[in-house]
Amino acid sequence: MATESHGAEAVAAGHAAAESAGMPQLAVETFGNQIFWLLVALVATYLILSRVALPRIAAVLAERQGTITNDIAAAEELKLKAKEAEAAYEQALADARTQANEIVEATRADIKADLDAALEKADAEIAAKAAESEKAIAEIRANAAESAAEVAKDTAKELIAALGGEVDGRSVTAAVNARMKG
Repeated sequence: MATESHGAEAVAAGHAAAESAGMPQLAVETFGNQIFWLLVALVATYLILSRVALPRIAAVLAERQGTITNDIAAAEELKLKAKEAEAAYEQALADARTQANEIVEATRADIKADLDAALEKADAEIAAKAAESEKAIAEIRANAAESAAEVAKDTAKELIAALGGEVDGRSVTAAVNARMKG
């Protein structure tokens, strides 16, 4: 048992020594060792960053910058193409309007020519029908005058006969013709 008590005393003494020294990182006896490992860690970190991580980051940044530059150039090119397409659209629209106006004017001219021809034809037909009507009216007037003369002759003969007189056809005709003239 003596060994057990001796071991327990050693452990207790070690704890007491550790508690009296404070934090081991602040122990002056270990500064040289800590500074050495700090320098090794810093050099290793610097080498890893400068040889591996930073070149990769620089490559990614350069690639992104190249992509951005290419995208901006492509956007400018597409913008120019869009402006050209818009100008072409505006020109096509203006040409279409001009053609539409030409077609409208040509159609108006055709319609006016057709209308003028139809009016001339209608005027000619009306003039022909008017001439026929005038001729028919003239015939009717002539026939009416002859018919009136015939009726007047017949009426005069009948009246003379009814009144008891002797009917002379020549004298009745001469009297009716003289009365009709004036």
